Amino acid sequence: MLEVVILAIALSMDAFAVSIGLGIKNKEKIKSLAIIAGLYFGIFQALMPFIGYAGGVGLKDIIGGYDYWIAFVLLLLIGGKMIYEAFGEPVEEEITKVSHKILLTLAIATSIDAMAAGFTLHLFNLNVYLSLAIIGITTFIFSIFGVYLGSKGGAKYESKAEILGGVILIIIGFKILLQNLLV
Repeated sequence: MLEVVILAIALSMDAFAVSIGLGIKNKEKIKSLAIIAGLYFGIFQALMPFIGYAGGVGLKDIIGGYDYWIAFVLLLLIGGKMIYEAFGEPVEEEITKVSHKILLTLAIATSIDAMAAGFTLHLFNLNVYLSLAIIGITTFIFSIFGVYLGSKGGAKYESKAEILGGVILIIIGFKILLQNLLV
């Protein structure tokens, strides 16, 4: 269970960083923005891993003995991408007005990585629906907190959150690999 909580925190870091940016750029109606952003990000962070999980289960017979290598590579790539993006310009720099269309686009963009990470869920031997709920709720909470933090001047935490998320995903990837190689 601890692995899923750690995975949920790592996956929520993209949404957290974007939420900080939303809070920085939008000082009005922070409470409603925080809830709406939390819902968008939380729902998509739970939905996308489910899609990845379903794909992983469907391919399990084909990739049976190598699924942990694929999980390792995916988590390494996702984590590396998050770390790389932490040093780039934030997506929300260009956003001046937050709409449902913008939030939907950001929710999809921040959760694409979660789809690939969802492929690894079958390796944890846990209830997948509980795992998805934990990922969604964690992202919801982090997103709300991010909007509030951003509205209070928390820009300095944006890239640090993405770096932390990336490092955690890489560590989880190595853990999965080592557990399966040492068995």
